[in-house]
Amino acid sequence: MNDKKFHINDLISLRKYLHTHPDLSGNELNTSKTIKKFISKYSPDQIITNIGGFGLAFIFNGKLPGVTIMFRSELDALPIEETNNFDYKSCKKNISHKCGHDGHMAILSGLASFLSTNRSFAGKVILLFQPAEETGTGAFNVINDKKFNKIKPDYVFALHNIPGFPLCSVIVKKNIFASASKGMIINLKGKTSHAAFPEHGVSPAIAMANIITELKLLSTNNKLFNNFVLITIIHANLGEKAFGTTPDNAQIMATLRSFKDDDMQILTKEAEKITANIANEFSLRYDISYTEKFLSTQNNNKCVEIIKESASQNNYQIINIKKPFRWSEDFSCFTKHFKGALFGLGAGENRPDLHNSNYDFPDKLIEIGINMFISILKNISNL
Repeated sequence: MNDKKFHINDLISLRKYLHTHPDLSGNELNTSKTIKKFISKYSPDQIITNIGGFGLAFIFNGKLPGVTIMFRSELDALPIEETNNFDYKSCKKNISHKCGHDGHMAILSGLASFLSTNRSFAGKVILLFQPAEETGTGAFNVINDKKFNKIKPDYVFALHNIPGFPLCSVIVKKNIFASASKGMIINLKGKTSHAAFPEHGVSPAIAMANIITELKLLSTNNKLFNNFVLITIIHANLGEKAFGTTPDNAQIMATLRSFKDDDMQILTKEAEKITANIANEFSLRYDISYTEKFLSTQNNNKCVEIIKESASQNNYQIINIKKPFRWSEDFSCFTKHFKGALFGLGAGENRPDLHNSNYDFPDKLIEIGINMFISILKNISNL
């Protein structure tokens, strides 16, 4: 394959357009249309639309037989009001690209530009633009879409920009790269009464407080778990705003996290046990449901070595982290089924954190990401 300078200014313009016009998870129709129009000019051999929702897959065939390599980007933005004031700030209220998916899309679009005139690689390249990463449903829906059978990969790779690390560094880790997580929703139901006669009702107030306390203590029980676990209470609600009435309902929402999937099973079981015991103690009915479920992202060690080799070939700084990241990524759904790895690109040590209202993807990473994907493709084709 011949090296080719992609049109970086076009990619920056694309990134900024996507930033201005973000779409929430499951509603990425316009973002999908923008990407399809941009990449179609690079003559992919096949385009698969509406995969797993508004997902897109662009297929580029090499001139020689070989393996199928899939590179993934995300399409969705977050329900966060942007506080930046630059001219390409989000035009949508309470929706913005605060995880850098606009930049990830620009990187994968740049790889399409490269592939359009570099077909001497062996095998097939799939550029997947995946919907609904932020809610943990997108990758699962893509894999379980019948259309996915046409692009079943041998290798899968993705990157994520990560603030707090030197700009343009490559962040790697073998085995577990990012945590498992899930949202837990606990509903408690009692019986209302006049506030002057609380003994005539069944209030969930004390039970709610006890459950919150016990859940927080659970994640500090080192005897139960093999590694890091965490429960974060993110929302709680009790009764109605009526001074004459005792409450009869309460809701607790918490995020459960763990480095290991086995620990997540234990954490879930113990959290449910706490809820059941306290609810029964206070004669309350209860139900528990879950949302935004992510497995831990398990990297294939051979694929991590390929990433490190690719970084070295580009003279990029390599940072080997010792512990997995606490956040979650639904790329874990792909690495569960296929050989692959997720790696990070340092977004700068003084940049706002991901999901902050004033975060913005650094455009300098676009070229770094494209170069990494090109090198990964070359190294796998030469295996």
